Amino acid sequence: MDFTGKIAIITGGGSGIGRATALKFAGLHAAVAIVDINEENGNHVVNEIRELGAEALFIKTDISNFDQTQAMAEEVHKRFGTIDVLVNNAAWDRIEPFMNNDPALWDGLINVNLKGPIYVTRAVLEFMVKQEAGGSIVNVASDAAKVGSTGEAVYSATKGGVYAFTKSLAREMARYHIRVNSICPGPTQTPFFEAVMGDMPKVVESIKKAIPMRRVALPEDQASAIVWLASDEAAYITGQALSVNGGLNMC
Repeated sequence: MDFTGKIAIITGGGSGIGRATALKFAGLHAAVAIVDINEENGNHVVNEIRELGAEALFIKTDISNFDQTQAMAEEVHKRFGTIDVLVNNAAWDRIEPFMNNDPALWDGLINVNLKGPIYVTRAVLEFMVKQEAGGSIVNVASDAAKVGSTGEAVYSATKGGVYAFTKSLAREMARYHIRVNSICPGPTQTPFFEAVMGDMPKVVESIKKAIPMRRVALPEDQASAIVWLASDEAAYITGQALSVNGGLNMC
């Protein structure tokens, strides 16, 4: 795979799956725009990309704010002249029983995890469609969208929305040669996973035993799937949701 001359936007690119994806694209010669709410993390990844010899740009953006997503897309297009790939990765979660939730939590999850990808996608498509050169969008959903997850009812609902959004938008965008796919990660060794599971080694071991491949995913495992779906090697694939889970929750 070679992304020479291509421009990729990665939301949530400052850590975890987003960072691994950004570095993977950079290693394949893409220029990368890191979009993140955390300025320190975002700039750190930009420096890592530049050390690889690739071009990078950080844009601090709250993806739950439509005006900010529009400004972000305009800045990327102004800087690079094109937008070829969008990876909607940014999301957040808090694990607790549904009956302990409050509406503020629901609103936060919906605003970032569902509205965020919708806002960013709309802003980017304003340029992708006009370019008449096609493009690729990869949304990071979750296996929770397919099978649910205890303590993550509303999170699962938002990812189910991303799953359905992907399939519907793929139908609309095919005429413009813009492909829209998603990956559905299983448990992945991200900073969030480590923060939640750091004091629960027995739970982590139970998760590993439930996974046929006997380990949780690395961010790089998810990044490889994302980059492949965005590449010309997947040129006839659209509207799909690829589980990257080591065999867990196969359905």
